[in-house]
Amino acid sequence: MTNLFRLKLLAIAISSTLITACGDAETTIVEKDPIAVVDDEHDHDDDDDDHDDSYTIDSLGRLAVFASDSNEASFFDLDDNELLDTFTLNSSSNTLSASPDFRYAIITNREQDYLGFIDSGMWREDHGEHLHDYEQGPAFSSYELTTGSRPTHLMTHDGQLAIFYDGDADSGTPASVEVLTDSDISNATATLPGISYDINMHGVAEPRGEHLLSTIRRDDADNTSVAKVLPDQVGVYHFHDGEYELEQTLDLTCPDLHGAAQNHDYVVFGCGDSVLVAHQHDDEYEAEKIANIEAVGTERIGTLYGHENSDTIFGVAAGHDGSGSVLLSIHPESAEMEEVELQLADGASAVSYSFSASGEHFLVLDSLGFLNVLTGHDHDGEMHWELAGQVDITEQDVATMPEGLNFSMTVAQNGEFAYVADPIAQHIVQVHLEDLKVEGELELNFPPASITWLGIAEAEDEDDHDH
Repeated sequence: MTNLFRLKLLAIAISSTLITACGDAETTIVEKDPIAVVDDEHDHDDDDDDHDDSYTIDSLGRLAVFASDSNEASFFDLDDNELLDTFTLNSSSNTLSASPDFRYAIITNREQDYLGFIDSGMWREDHGEHLHDYEQGPAFSSYELTTGSRPTHLMTHDGQLAIFYDGDADSGTPASVEVLTDSDISNATATLPGISYDINMHGVAEPRGEHLLSTIRRDDADNTSVAKVLPDQVGVYHFHDGEYELEQTLDLTCPDLHGAAQNHDYVVFGCGDSVLVAHQHDDEYEAEKIANIEAVGTERIGTLYGHENSDTIFGVAAGHDGSGSVLLSIHPESAEMEEVELQLADGASAVSYSFSASGEHFLVLDSLGFLNVLTGHDHDGEMHWELAGQVDITEQDVATMPEGLNFSMTVAQNGEFAYVADPIAQHIVQVHLEDLKVEGELELNFPPASITWLGIAEAEDEDDHDH
């Protein structure tokens, strides 16, 4: 459909703050010369290593920050906390996330059926003989997605992003899925691979290489969900000949399905009575269910978090308004789950969750401004997660939190850092997750509504699945 909702570049960018390869006073963005790293003891000309440091950039990355008091997205350089550029948006009802390889900020507006992209200006290319990093000023992308209805769940895994469009019952618009990469954004791919359904649903899809595990909503007479807009089955779609085709439907139902996550071996979906676990064997998937434990109570596990390097999938069981949340560690390999013993302060509730970049830490940010850092420990062959410590990220009276706002966080993908935004103090603090200390501060002149880290992610060892 035609959609005139557009991001507009706010023409207040100060050209001297753009990182360019020349002293040009115009706002034209050009590639920065690679930052050379001199190594007197090693001759790179004779090196077969694909990771030649002479083409790489050492940087903390960048932050995209939504302002709560205006329709603006600001981009900051984390190396010196300088404002690089500010962009204005046509609406305040946007959500902010990162593209699969963290080059682009994704601006999603569900009500406007819109996804737009802002280039952070930092990315990496594999040139075969070496990795080549690039650094330039942020820039609005002309690429946008406007043909799907109600983009809702965006799930990222291993360089792919699955966008699930719920569709709309009132207009008779069915649900759909599109699968996107950073290359698709930079190359402005006109037609993305995906799925077209024949009915709307509040679903979710998980990309997994040439496979896509996506929800299926059956006829209401067969659907075991209480809320019929929720699917109760999962299909395995295989990409070949330029499109996804349904090759398998998992034989177990998942009533009131909501939420999904995956790690290196398993894909997990939240059900009303359990979690559904899909395990890949070549091109086939086996399914089993892990029944909810008593701690879940009458709620469902509707939010899940996974990491490629962690055997644990975290689940959150909570009411629709987020009240009474229970954190659970789910162990797909042993088909078990247990409640994580995390006692928040009186009056506190969890407002954000995330794995660290390495997967060694799991973070719970609460409404009183405490960042709770969990670590896993192997005990008799089973992984148990415990509180390693808390970091108090605010000195403000939380009772003065602006209406409709809360603390928010994002995690760096090139080190053990988390960034936490404080709308009361109007700043963002950098937390070192191993030292459990605040190590930096970025001052703002507006209350932040949400933040996301962008930049060049640190490559993980493909065989590093010990956590």
